[in-house]
Amino acid sequence: MVDNISLTNYYGMGREYKENLRLIRNYPKDGIVFVDVTTLLKNPTLYQQAMRDMFNYFDADSYDVVAGIESRGFIGGSVTAYIKDKGFIPVRKPGKLPYDTIRQDYELEYGTDALEIHRDALEGTDGRVLIVDDLVATGGTLLATCNLFEKIGGSIAGISTFVELADLKGREKVSKYPFDSVISYTNEELDRLVKLWEK
Repeated sequence: MVDNISLTNYYGMGREYKENLRLIRNYPKDGIVFVDVTTLLKNPTLYQQAMRDMFNYFDADSYDVVAGIESRGFIGGSVTAYIKDKGFIPVRKPGKLPYDTIRQDYELEYGTDALEIHRDALEGTDGRVLIVDDLVATGGTLLATCNLFEKIGGSIAGISTFVELADLKGREKVSKYPFDSVISYTNEELDRLVKLWEK
């Protein structure tokens, strides 16, 4: 955790969360500041509160399944599904699902990638999906996931993330869907706070 004394002059929404999220410069590529949630997750009080902040924004009656995006989206997604008594659907990288799948390619902040779901993922449900991931940057991953579920007849009830990198405008890419993030960073704020982790 960042020394609290270092953040005496830092105020804002989500301060305690941000004090416990490790920031790593130039990972996974040069120029990227990586927001590491593992330092927050190991604190049981903050972990539980973060999950509540994520799953309480959306009315549980508005969706009947929760989709978590590989891999950190599995954490918040599975907790939400369990607490709200919903089904859980994993959205995975190519080649990780054993049955018949559909695929969506997309661009992300530092390259390209693809996601897959089972073609029958929504069978036996009403098809109303809450999508959960730990972070939104450019929004490519979230939009690809929305497209996957719409291809198999689903509707997107909402998108829930814990962290938003506001200056990358990922929220705009998925603006047609209800969206919530618990905390948000600007580029200036990331640059300022990452220096505290580097001391």
